[in-house]
Amino acid sequence: MDATTLELDAVKFAQLAVQRDQSGRYQEAVFYYKEAAQALIYAGMAGSNLENIQEKINEYLERVQALHSAVQSQNTDPLKSKQQLDLERAHFLVTQAFDEDDKGNAEEAIELYTEAVELCLKTATETSEAGLQSKLKQLARQALDRAEALKESVSKSSQKEKSTSAKPNQPVRTYFPLGPDFSLNDKPQTIRAVQASESQGQRYTAEEIEVLRKTSKINGIEYVPFMSVDLRERFAFPMPFSDKCGKLPLSPKQKAMFAKWVRPDDITNNPTMIYTVSSFSIKQTIVSDCSFVASLAISAAYERRYNKKLITSIIYPQNKKGEPEYNPCGKYMVKLHINGVPRKVIIDDQLPVDHSGELLCSYSNNKNELWVSLIEKAYMKVMGGYDFPGSNSNIDLHALTGWIPERIAMHSDNQAFNKDSTFRMLYQRFHKGDVLITTATGVMSEEEGEKWGLVPTHAYAVLDIREYKGLRFLQLKNPWSHLRWKGRYSENDTRNWTPDLQKYLNFDPRTAQKIDNGIFWISWEDLCQYYDVIYLSWNPSLFKESTCIHSTWDAKQGPVKDAYSLANNPQYKLEVQCPQGGAAVWVLLSRHITDKDDFAHNREFITMVVYKTDGKKVYYPADPPPYIDGIRINSPHYLTKIKLTSPGPHTFTLVVSQYEKQNTIHYTIRVYSLCKFTFSKIPTPYTISKRVNGQWKGPSAGGCGNFRDTYKNNPIYQFQLDKNGPLLIELRGPRQYSVGFELVTVSTVGDPGSHGFQKKSSGDYRCGFCYLEVENIFAGVYNIIPTTFLPQQEGPFFLDFNSTTPLKSKNREISDDYCNKSTEGTALAQAERKTRLGSLWLSLACGVWAKDCFILTKLKFHSAPIFPTNLC
Repeated sequence: MDATTLELDAVKFAQLAVQRDQSGRYQEAVFYYKEAAQALIYAGMAGSNLENIQEKINEYLERVQALHSAVQSQNTDPLKSKQQLDLERAHFLVTQAFDEDDKGNAEEAIELYTEAVELCLKTATETSEAGLQSKLKQLARQALDRAEALKESVSKSSQKEKSTSAKPNQPVRTYFPLGPDFSLNDKPQTIRAVQASESQGQRYTAEEIEVLRKTSKINGIEYVPFMSVDLRERFAFPMPFSDKCGKLPLSPKQKAMFAKWVRPDDITNNPTMIYTVSSFSIKQTIVSDCSFVASLAISAAYERRYNKKLITSIIYPQNKKGEPEYNPCGKYMVKLHINGVPRKVIIDDQLPVDHSGELLCSYSNNKNELWVSLIEKAYMKVMGGYDFPGSNSNIDLHALTGWIPERIAMHSDNQAFNKDSTFRMLYQRFHKGDVLITTATGVMSEEEGEKWGLVPTHAYAVLDIREYKGLRFLQLKNPWSHLRWKGRYSENDTRNWTPDLQKYLNFDPRTAQKIDNGIFWISWEDLCQYYDVIYLSWNPSLFKESTCIHSTWDAKQGPVKDAYSLANNPQYKLEVQCPQGGAAVWVLLSRHITDKDDFAHNREFITMVVYKTDGKKVYYPADPPPYIDGIRINSPHYLTKIKLTSPGPHTFTLVVSQYEKQNTIHYTIRVYSLCKFTFSKIPTPYTISKRVNGQWKGPSAGGCGNFRDTYKNNPIYQFQLDKNGPLLIELRGPRQYSVGFELVTVSTVGDPGSHGFQKKSSGDYRCGFCYLEVENIFAGVYNIIPTTFLPQQEGPFFLDFNSTTPLKSKNREISDDYCNKSTEGTALAQAERKTRLGSLWLSLACGVWAKDCFILTKLKFHSAPIFPTNLC
């Protein structure tokens, strides 16, 4: 916002403050005086030329101080009677009926009008107040007249007339997070390759629909994806609405102070949704959700500064201007970005209070405002209750806004941190409105926290960033609305504040000493020293193109650790067409969470690794080396940034990775780009998959070809291919052993030409896993010899065969070339060897024998069983 707009805000708030002050509504006056002062502070920072601006700020804040005692001693206005509240509900029923009437929804409108009439007539019999009776009867008459007119219109109109005369049955505002036709019961596609900015009518695969269905149930309650039809949710009822899911569980601190649940009209006679969106009015209480309250604060500050609906747009019901409104019927809907998509959260307006009638949840300093308490309640409901285990602002801001989360660790061994470049980036992007910022302290002793005025492991909202003559500052807000920084540039610092600096920041230490609102300035150097992490949330509208894929990684797929093999990791192909001048592509991996214990402990460490392999599958973690390696973190969100400098096509392989995978995870990958791209799961070309269990034991643990005397004792597997085609062979063994294998041609059908080979190997011996992929192997008979690098390394192994054509095996004698001529060349030794190989062939057969061959089972997905713990 520019200086002129801020000045006008200050005038508006000052006028409202004076009006409330003169009418004795001191609590509201305090709220508006604070807002007027803050608007002037921002106006000064924006270059306002108003004279004596600091004096006026001080005047407002001094009046706030004077009114505090008046607020404490002021007798509150009497609460409304039940009949007055019924009249408000009847008015709301009629208002909602008008909306349905206006949209051509006659049946819905008639029902609402009728309920309003019944409520008015019932309430009129319960009161003896003539004025109230008159209002109730007048409203009933208006509603009845309109209902009768609608009924007559419906009965006279033919079906054809209705279809041509009725207004389109569409809501005023539309939002299609999954496409207008999306349903969890859609008939799915089998595969889907997504392109940037797909049309909203896109369909989802069976896997994606199943992911969204499974992760809709969070802490035992279903939160379905938010869709355009939800804008027609009914909010008006004759009786106060109560959430069918019951009351939210309270935290231990709340339970110790809890008296009862109340509705807003039980504690205030003038409840409203929002007076004005302000970050300064938000106050956290005893719920351990500091990061969520900090996220609310900076979202409100952004909406106020840039006049863009960010936080108020997620609350329903809304009026025709898209502004959230107070509902005397007590039902609200909040749209939160949870588990891959925006989701619908229904709540009632019952809030916990103590024995003094004070709220035991976060609230606005203007006690009549409800938006803070209601949004917090919706989020706490999804998280399992007010006994919230704590979070971080990356998670909370993403849920509130859907903006792109990023984490900057200032004291990490794994992540480089440059103070100067980071500040420049934060300063520039913050003032462009591109990013929301919070910061958090780390673990510290109580003594250190007391010394510096900091709370250990606590989140703070970043309200402003400033630079003055080489000095760099951030303005922070403690969600508690009290307890401020005590170091340099605090309100009690008498050494570092200069008149010019005070004027530039519009900060008067003497005035600040009078009111502790939890807001303070801190130098960038001190923040880097005493704080631990910075959380950023980026505006997704920075990117022209975006799309996403929802998927599942089954715990049974692959080893617990992927330190040696990525063969079973989910992998994706990203093709980007980079224009002249370069571009940026960001990839956000989000793990879905459905259980509060999972959220509290979060033992799943996830990351995204990027390879430059032209979109081909990657099998070894370090071969080739990653283009962008990932840090495994136990946050549900992980952001990878790909910077492109050269114009033209770029193709990457993206690999999802975990540290010690124990559980099945559901996740969403969302790609944001400044240029066109295509994003898809890497398909397997193989339609046939089969696993063989074997072991190296005793003489058969012969080691590699360097050990000529024992190499010949290794197990040998033989197979036959009737057609040319691709072939993938994977060997998995104990990860403490280096393993490899050879593929030897026995015979081919016809002359293979350039496709022929005598012998191929899996390459260098590797710990626990190796593979060989042949793009086009010629029809014929082949032997496979799996080995460890050293002899006498005993243990089990798996051989996985993947092809597009059935494999046939022959139970035949193995050439005497593989038998030792001197010690094992006897008839007994050869007989023993034939018996051993025959039993191995039996383990390879999965079906019935026919014509000396068997057909391997055709599978849609290559899914391996759980490995023994001693195998990679």
